[in-house]
Amino acid sequence: MITTRRLLTLLLSLMGVGLFYWLALPLPFLFGPMSACLIASLLGVKLQGMKPFSIGARTVLGIAVGTAITPAILQQASQMAFTLLLIPIYIILIGAIGVPFYQRFFGYDRVTSFYAAMPGGASDMIIFGQAAGGNARALSLIHATRMLIIITIVPFFLAYFNDISLDAPIGQSASQLPWHEMAIMVVVAIIGWKGGEKIRLFGAAILGPLILSLVLSLGDILHHRPPSEAILVAQFFLGMGIGMHYQGITLKEIKKDITAGALFALILTTIAAFFALLAHAIGNVPWLEAIMAFSPGGQAEMTILAIVAGADLGFIVLHHLLRILLVILGAPLLARFLLKKTNHKV
Repeated sequence: MITTRRLLTLLLSLMGVGLFYWLALPLPFLFGPMSACLIASLLGVKLQGMKPFSIGARTVLGIAVGTAITPAILQQASQMAFTLLLIPIYIILIGAIGVPFYQRFFGYDRVTSFYAAMPGGASDMIIFGQAAGGNARALSLIHATRMLIIITIVPFFLAYFNDISLDAPIGQSASQLPWHEMAIMVVVAIIGWKGGEKIRLFGAAILGPLILSLVLSLGDILHHRPPSEAILVAQFFLGMGIGMHYQGITLKEIKKDITAGALFALILTTIAAFFALLAHAIGNVPWLEAIMAFSPGGQAEMTILAIVAGADLGFIVLHHLLRILLVILGAPLLARFLLKKTNHKV
């Protein structure tokens, strides 16, 4: 149902796109809605998202990733061994720094601190943290801030310090793609999304279509990523969703949760830069791919940045998938161990 709040949200988001285009700022379809909804949320404007469209947008990105992983990419997997092995070390270091950071400097309980520090999927960390007794609202704001900071810093760093343009072609238009492949993509999006939810796959909206499109890509059935129009729409709803995370925020939450999330995002950026340097210097990974592979943003956000930067999407996504998979599978087990150990001491 189109409500007044939804119309207002769409209007503000479109105005954001127009403003970013007018100012010639990068990624207008992502940063325009994100900035407009963020400012409106902080000003107390009542907004309302369009959840089915927002989730549906993630299916587009899942297919974009799946179709980017080709037999040629998999043949290069052995060349990625060094950087893939860095991922577990990267996660452990983030946790070792992050948990005491949130506990000692901001007074969060151990559960909230643990799940706030973990660089996994934001929604999964919030759900796991809440189930373990953590503060779900604080986790939501902290992870939203992490994504906001990372997705703002990385394009700025690429554009202004590495002279990398963010205007690479995001794909062919719908008029240039075979109609049967687009029809297959629609079916893959729906079955992957809904099927993933049925089997309780984490991040079903993006990983379900990703897995199916990956199989079809390796099977020589899909040869193109989704049309450019679909990717622009995905950027639009993704940006809107990030900005709307701050709905109903209070001054107290800004002082504690947002500040904590922003400061730790800067720490994460420093850690990521160190590992990117290792990958570049020792693993001979091109600087662009090294930065993108270790940037601790959300998978959907990093996919968009990789596409517009013209990076090796397959290389980057394999590293992000491994990071998220290790965190999602390992975080609950490690949390139980740490919490039992703490309770035993008490």
